[in-house]
Amino acid sequence: MYTKKASKSKVTTNIVSPEGRAYFVSRLLHWHTSENTRQMPWKGEKDPYKIWLSEIILQQTRVAQGTDYYLRILKAFPTVQQLAAAPDQEVFKLWEGLGYYSRCRNLLATARLITREYGGVFPSSYEQLLQLPGVGPYTAAAIASFAFQLPYAVVDGNVYRVLSRFWGDATPTDTVAGKQHFGSIADYLIHKKRPGEYNQAIMDFGATICKPQQPLCGQCCMQKKCLARLQGKMHHLPVKEKAIQKSVRHFTYWVFECRGKRAIRERAPGDIWHQLWEYYLAETDYPVEWNAEKVTAWLSEQGIKRFAIQSIRSGFKQQLTHQTIHAAFITIRLQHIPAFLQSYDWVTPRQMHHRAFPQLIHQWIRQEVSVQ
Repeated sequence: MYTKKASKSKVTTNIVSPEGRAYFVSRLLHWHTSENTRQMPWKGEKDPYKIWLSEIILQQTRVAQGTDYYLRILKAFPTVQQLAAAPDQEVFKLWEGLGYYSRCRNLLATARLITREYGGVFPSSYEQLLQLPGVGPYTAAAIASFAFQLPYAVVDGNVYRVLSRFWGDATPTDTVAGKQHFGSIADYLIHKKRPGEYNQAIMDFGATICKPQQPLCGQCCMQKKCLARLQGKMHHLPVKEKAIQKSVRHFTYWVFECRGKRAIRERAPGDIWHQLWEYYLAETDYPVEWNAEKVTAWLSEQGIKRFAIQSIRSGFKQQLTHQTIHAAFITIRLQHIPAFLQSYDWVTPRQMHHRAFPQLIHQWIRQEVSVQ
């Protein structure tokens, strides 16, 4: 019997309208059935043991690394009873290299508890799953929805990113209030009759289309109503309160030109350079060595097909009190203004003289003038 948690039962209609929910869910599920090609050995699995095993492995591990461990452990222990009966050191040896060994200890503790108290059968309620060692809300929701078709939403980094971008929601995802906020939205959105399929769809969508650094907006089935896309904020969402504490940051400024004007926007509060102006910014967690091929690929991912690359310049740096900013500037001439740039201010060079820019951008402007 499914019982909704009271703490997650409310979603104000001004956050997600019924029409917005219907559009989002239908588009997402259609993409999942017609275009989603992401493959994982546990995908579509209904056996709660196999789902649980995969989720515990993936708690602190990337899919590419965790797949081999999943297959090896499952081959050695095909059932939860066999895992429960295994010597600790044998299981730890199979786990070797994955790190975070508390996960392995919880794996054994849960296997033995299920064998001892549940006769080797996984509990089928969300509340009981939450009581298992090492099983938190995300893992419990995954098992409940995939194995038992209970409408509990999984909420991870992929889900935060998709929801934040689609609704243009800048609520920080790394705060207690933010987690509750997006958790309530996720619970409201989940398809009640196809919860497992919905959860798999939104996770895969975040992993393959709405990616962290270089989202494939040009291939997105929801781009026409994605607020981040329409407002040019794809690379600014989701927001993390602690993100601005990074000591080293990597900026790529895209200087878009169209009919003698360039796209600029005022920086929002909550980060460096508030109220200064800048070009379109894409921040990455790592430095990117840009060349014509990478630039073309990035633009294609944003749905931009007709353009001319004017210049690619890197090596710009500004030292602030608590962080160092490294930047590249890529000048692109467009034939038409794409939808995601229409909310930007398009100004002439003369008009730019009346706007305040960070010193980092002035460095590039001075170099640009010197080479003309």
